[in-house]
Amino acid sequence: MPLPVSILDLATVARDQPVGEALAGTVALAQKAEESGYARVWYAEHHNMARIASSATSVLIAHVAAHTTTIRLGAGGVMLPNHSPLTIAEQFGTLESLHPGRIDLGLGRAPGSDQNTMRALRRDNTSSDTFPQDVLELQGYLRGESLIPGIDAYPGKGTDVPLHILGSSLFGAGLAAALGLPYAFASHFAPAALHQAIELYRREFKPSQQLDEPHVMAGYNVIASDDQADAERQRQEVLRSRVALILRPGTPYTDEQADVLLESPQAQHLHQMMTYSAVGTPDVIQKQVNQFAEETGADELIVAHQGTRVEERLRSVDLLADAYLG
Repeated sequence: MPLPVSILDLATVARDQPVGEALAGTVALAQKAEESGYARVWYAEHHNMARIASSATSVLIAHVAAHTTTIRLGAGGVMLPNHSPLTIAEQFGTLESLHPGRIDLGLGRAPGSDQNTMRALRRDNTSSDTFPQDVLELQGYLRGESLIPGIDAYPGKGTDVPLHILGSSLFGAGLAAALGLPYAFASHFAPAALHQAIELYRREFKPSQQLDEPHVMAGYNVIASDDQADAERQRQEVLRSRVALILRPGTPYTDEQADVLLESPQAQHLHQMMTYSAVGTPDVIQKQVNQFAEETGADELIVAHQGTRVEERLRSVDLLADAYLG
């Protein structure tokens, strides 16, 4: 029986594409996922990235939820050190009140940005030091068991929005295990510690009010196409778009220049980010997804459909559903 498959959508903005058009594509993708049998769609908080339109994560979730009916939606994740726990409890309590039983809250401790943007967000390198305590404070608000006397989240109190811990290191795995929460590993862009983190999480997991047994979500890239050559072309376009990560912000470059840079040592980590990827036609995708699921022993896959154009991502959503979800 196939594992549940969910989607991580970065609300990708193509070159010269209006943001509103990209967000309309995000709605269409969630609607397609709902029709195709995916478990949930999550949106990631990133800042100061021109190609990602999911920075106002709770606002985007609200918009997509209003245009879908059954699929679970959530943050994958909210970078909690960027916010007060009370504010996030209010935001996600509002979402849960509007869309009961459909909202998830994944939490990370990274800034979701660079150092300059971190300062613009009014946080510093110590902001993540209290992440475990902030998670517990947030959980208390949502359960109606506030850890701060006289302070409650309205809306939020008693909504008990399910929490998930996100991570790409052993820290998140250990925290999720200690708190008895589901754990989502960001292997779609930070693959190095995947197996070690999963092993640690399962070994140290303690049952909780939310969860009786460990639940691992593993991130995976998918570029599914009707044609293998087209899938490989899409993969190259994704890598070209990421060349911006190793250049000074705003530096223009051509596809030819990107291809040269991608062959250089400075770009090796861009290739490593795609270590766990399925690229190709449905039969190829099915085999690679099955292999990844078996190797990780994950309980759920969370897939980033990486095509740079919305029509490519929509087709990839369809093809993966047909190939794997049946």
